[in-house]
Amino acid sequence: MIHFTPHMRILVATSALDMRKGMDAISAQIRLYFNENPMSGAVFLFISRSRKNLRLLTYDGQGFWLATKRLSKGKFPFWPEAGFENEFLKQLQACEAQILLHAGDPTNVRVLSPWKKIA
Repeated sequence: MIHFTPHMRILVATSALDMRKGMDAISAQIRLYFNENPMSGAVFLFISRSRKNLRLLTYDGQGFWLATKRLSKGKFPFWPEAGFENEFLKQLQACEAQILLHAGDPTNVRVLSPWKKIA
């Protein structure tokens, strides 16, 4: 189980990822195309072109974690899209990312008590 906390920076790629890529290729893509540091501790989420697979990459201070989720039925119905600014990454809150991982639409779900950052 992957746990997101409110203090985590969660970035979602708005374009599809080639799921044959490994940690090094994904890290290079984060540096080159998104102008982000993959070793910053942020969580990066990617979707496949078929929308059946999801990849998560993060760095924990010692090494990279690469997780893959493949749906047994159906597709991820919702995935953030690029806005007018052609943004390649969108930032999500922890509760929104958890809904996204469970194949939900975080824009249509009303969170009764949003997660709060610990001071």
